[in-house]
Amino acid sequence: MTWKMSATPRHHTFSRCWAISFGDYFKRDAIKYAWELLTEVFRLPPDKLWVTVYAEDDEAFEIWTTEIGLPSERVIRIGDNKGARYASDNFWMMGDTGPCGPCTEIFYDHGEHIWGGPPGSEDQDGDRYIEIWNNVFMQFNADEAGVMHPLPKPSVDTGMGLERVSAVLQGVHANYEIDLFRHTDRGGGARDLGRRPDSLPCACWPTISAPAPS
Repeated sequence: MTWKMSATPRHHTFSRCWAISFGDYFKRDAIKYAWELLTEVFRLPPDKLWVTVYAEDDEAFEIWTTEIGLPSERVIRIGDNKGARYASDNFWMMGDTGPCGPCTEIFYDHGEHIWGGPPGSEDQDGDRYIEIWNNVFMQFNADEAGVMHPLPKPSVDTGMGLERVSAVLQGVHANYEIDLFRHTDRGGGARDLGRRPDSLPCACWPTISAPAPS
């Protein structure tokens, strides 16, 4: 994935840390793992986190509000907002046919001193609420007629914004203000980072979870 470089304080050519589950853990565990890492390991304040779910994904909404305990006003349902059925910021499709499904995204609120509104609002394109996590729940297979067939083994595609989370943990707003970019901006570039591995915000590698062969 490549984003528009420098278009905003959060876009550049770096991307995400991935974790993928093929037919193993699914919606409930993926949401709990995300919440645990962000609030218990990274110790982000829960009241700073907002969530979106696909408008018709009642299961994800219930997990967030009933099991995780997020107030319902901070769990925003996003419907088909791109002009077609299932064309939504919260529904992922690989194409007209094939595996697809709803997603839930986690946003960090950088504070009212930064312009922008919650996801789904008129001011959502501002930089106050920044997406830091996305769980895609691939639970359907779309056929040529647009009919959604449940997959026999639903899967999860998790993406976490490495530099975005690093910015939150380091108390800055723009991704370009994290230590990785500051060391590079001083002119050392890769050589500086090579001498100081501790300057990297974290080391993340894709992880894949799948059930053991029977």
